Amino acid sequence: MVPRVAMRRRAAEVPPTEPTEKGNGKSHTNRICLLVSLSLFFWALLLYFHFVVIGSSTNIENQIHLQPQPQPSSSSTSLRVHKFDPPKEKDPLDKPILATTSTFKPPGTAEKQEFPFVRALKTVDNKSDPCGGKYIYVHDLPSRFNEDMLRDCKKLSLWTNMCKFTTNAGLGPPLENIEGVFSDEGWYATNQFAVDVIFSNRMKQYKCLTNDSSLAAAIFVPFYAGFDVARYLWGYNISTRDAASLDLVDWLTQRPEWEIMRGKDHFLVAGRITWDFRRLSEEENDWGNKLLFLPAAKNMSMLVVESSPWNANDFGIPYPTYFHPAKDSEVFDWQERMRNLDRKWLFSFAGAPRPDNPKSIRGQIIDQCRNSNVGKLLECDFGESKCHSPSSIMQMFQGSLFCLQPQGDSYTRRSAFDSMLAGCIPVFFHPGSAYTQYTWHLPKNYSTYSVFIPEDDIRKRNMSIEERLLRIPPEQVKTMRENVISLIPGLIYADPRSELETLKDAFDVSVQAVIDKVTRLRKNMIEGRTEYDNFVEENSWKYALLEDGQREAGGHVWDPFFSKPKPGEDSGNDGNGGTTISADAAKNSWKSEQRDKTQ
Repeated sequence: MVPRVAMRRRAAEVPPTEPTEKGNGKSHTNRICLLVSLSLFFWALLLYFHFVVIGSSTNIENQIHLQPQPQPSSSSTSLRVHKFDPPKEKDPLDKPILATTSTFKPPGTAEKQEFPFVRALKTVDNKSDPCGGKYIYVHDLPSRFNEDMLRDCKKLSLWTNMCKFTTNAGLGPPLENIEGVFSDEGWYATNQFAVDVIFSNRMKQYKCLTNDSSLAAAIFVPFYAGFDVARYLWGYNISTRDAASLDLVDWLTQRPEWEIMRGKDHFLVAGRITWDFRRLSEEENDWGNKLLFLPAAKNMSMLVVESSPWNANDFGIPYPTYFHPAKDSEVFDWQERMRNLDRKWLFSFAGAPRPDNPKSIRGQIIDQCRNSNVGKLLECDFGESKCHSPSSIMQMFQGSLFCLQPQGDSYTRRSAFDSMLAGCIPVFFHPGSAYTQYTWHLPKNYSTYSVFIPEDDIRKRNMSIEERLLRIPPEQVKTMRENVISLIPGLIYADPRSELETLKDAFDVSVQAVIDKVTRLRKNMIEGRTEYDNFVEENSWKYALLEDGQREAGGHVWDPFFSKPKPGEDSGNDGNGGTTISADAAKNSWKSEQRDKTQ
């Protein structure tokens, strides 16, 4: 039996081409069919588990990962997203960053938002780069937006030959120190509206300029907006007044740099008050141009010597003074000199009355100065006035403990900065004259360096300014004066042709503030949040006064001072004692300039 079994097994190994028995061939065919069936069933099971069971598990995982990750929240945190559509172009140097969203999206529908400014944000992480997070890109504007205006400088003002004031990089002609009021170097007859050219020339000396806009923390637009509006305010139609602004916006919006943030990282400077750029209508007799009302300009930050309390796209920077030091030692020497002066006047005022404005308190201030044995008055409206002599003004301020700074034709005055440069403690009568204007340059706690007397205390209650100031203890006066003197470096514009070594001037403070503003905005965009909750533009003046951590502006003690004019109302004062500002304020400012130059 054993040999047969072996023979049968060997026979099964014989190739199928050899003849076999009929019964044995049928059995062999059945085995093959069974093996094929089993194989097909096995592969079917594999496919089933791969595409159905495992695929479902993967989808579940995707659903989990695609859901928004929980974020820390509090009652003061806003999840609103800025109305901004980032460019679609991908920067190959940046890793994509996803914008968070609070809305659930089904699996497979999440959208990636890639922000092209990520590279600029990352520069701050490079500790070996002193310019990390500080780079500024400057647009190379056609000369019609800046230098051509200087070449045609005689047309920049109807009453003033601005040619001499644009010399020395915008500082004007040097001042002689005949009476010993100034220091020997760094003093110039600077026009109060020359910030456009001074700022642009300072920017040329900025240490962190870049030709690569993708590295820029902010983008500067060297448009001489103040000079542009000045040359066309009188005797020109609105088309002429608006032409350069419209031309500028058209040029900017076609640049690739604009697309990064739709202009929200751009800033420009105008050495005039904001009302010159906020024409409210298309009527030919309405004042100024409409630069700050153009949609593109609303995205940019405009630095002006007086900003609007009700708009979010302009920011106050100091008027230029007569002092423009070239090195730190000149500032230190001046500060020390101001500390050691003998100040024989308790208070002083340089200015003219405003008889056409029945709500103005200037007349009462002038009367109090005249009737006081400790008050000094420099009248500016009668005959040959010393008000326009820099040495006369600075000499009076240097001899005074307090300098009165009421409103002029608008909220602000250059005189406030001249007085602080002289180490004189300013006395303000409206919060819009300094406290809500120059929040980048002045301390939030205004009582540390100034005195505030509400206008109504003078207008209605006839408060004695002398008595009010005499109530301040001498030691407190000394501390306040020292605080004023310590503020001097950040309130002056250094000589654009040189660099200060360690001190930060008004230019440096302004540029850093713009960089901080743009950086916060960029980070908020990435995080999908806003800086404030329930932002109300008409309350713009309040937000810079908020304490750290506050995200919403409520009622404020100064609300009566900033009651916005209702449609159809003229400038003047509202019933609560707050002065409202319209185009008339800007027009009156120009009339005062005309009167001054005529004298």
